Amino acid sequence: MDFMNTLRLALRALARNKMRSALTMLGIIIGVSAVIATVSIGQGAQYLVQQGIQNMGTNAVFIAAGSRLTPGGPRGGVGAVKSLTMDDLNAILREVPMIRLAAPSVNARAQVVYQNQNWNTSITGTTQDYLVIRNWAVQEGSIFGEQEVESAANVCVIGTTVKTVLFGGQDAVGQTIRIGQNPFQVIGVLESKGQSVMGTDQDDTIFAPYTTVQRKISGITWLQSINASAISPQASVAAIEPITQLLRERHRIRPGQDDDFFVRTQSEVADLANQTQSIMTLLLGSIASVSLIVGGIGIMNIMLVSVTERTREIGVRMAVGATDKDVQMQFLVEAITLSMMGGLAGILVGLIGSSLISRFLNWPTLVSGTAIFAAAIFSGAVGVFFGYYPARKAAKLDPIEALRYE
Repeated sequence: MDFMNTLRLALRALARNKMRSALTMLGIIIGVSAVIATVSIGQGAQYLVQQGIQNMGTNAVFIAAGSRLTPGGPRGGVGAVKSLTMDDLNAILREVPMIRLAAPSVNARAQVVYQNQNWNTSITGTTQDYLVIRNWAVQEGSIFGEQEVESAANVCVIGTTVKTVLFGGQDAVGQTIRIGQNPFQVIGVLESKGQSVMGTDQDDTIFAPYTTVQRKISGITWLQSINASAISPQASVAAIEPITQLLRERHRIRPGQDDDFFVRTQSEVADLANQTQSIMTLLLGSIASVSLIVGGIGIMNIMLVSVTERTREIGVRMAVGATDKDVQMQFLVEAITLSMMGGLAGILVGLIGSSLISRFLNWPTLVSGTAIFAAAIFSGAVGVFFGYYPARKAAKLDPIEALRYE
């Protein structure tokens, strides 16, 4: 018996019990759609993390003041050491060729007031290179330059969240706000960055010359961190060792003593985030795959019932010349057909579900062609695996006993 004839007989047998066939396929439909939806959610989350890391800067290298243990003394937390300076930054630019840009960072929080509106936000003291490193454009006005940094001018650039809270729909450029007790002129408004990888609002911030923040807001003379950009992703990793050696020499740290700073790259963060998201995606997909196995058990159960109901039909077919192989193939094709039809319907439901999640929950979903292909192959494998035993049982029936069956 050729395959096409076997397929027609299988479809005819399944059509005789449409409701039962549909309910049997339901388990496969749920399983496949769940796999596709969960994998697309996981990959969407991975995309969000990658975008967040990209927003933090291209080829970024982050150098921050750390802590150092002194014999018999307490150990301060990260940022407690006051040895990171602009001289260190200039030395890095001068002696580490892998670094193309570097910008200081002095951070504070302050109450910001404009007329009858006020807002508590973060203040970052830096230079214009900071926004270049962060790939952050100014949508209105301009950024402060070297002259404003050298003179510690009271100028600032604000994020869109601060602009919305303080100014609403009014123009912010040229207006004067009060940061703490000091008046600052707004000279620019940044483009929106949205949420960071950690879920914080990146637009809820103000940038000003680092000299201004040091002298008039924080009251410090050191830097809390340095944001640098390497010439390539590979160079950002290669720059860690020379930066570490340079700063240890400049800070007179002896062999065996802990660094009073730490150096991190975006590559480290990206690799860790990708590994975490890949594991979570695999976990979600594995959990969803359990429903595929449950659907396969349903197929086996229905096929066993079908063999029992059609025992006399099997006997007649064998009596007119059908071989064991023909009978086995017919029931195996029926099981595979049920599974594949359920798989195709599940793919469609999974795609629709992913689209609805993206639309109504504002969560990006990335539908993977690999996940769709794997779900289709797995659903076919489920049909073969769980359909083999009922098909084998049908093929082993004694034709004479089958014909006598009532």
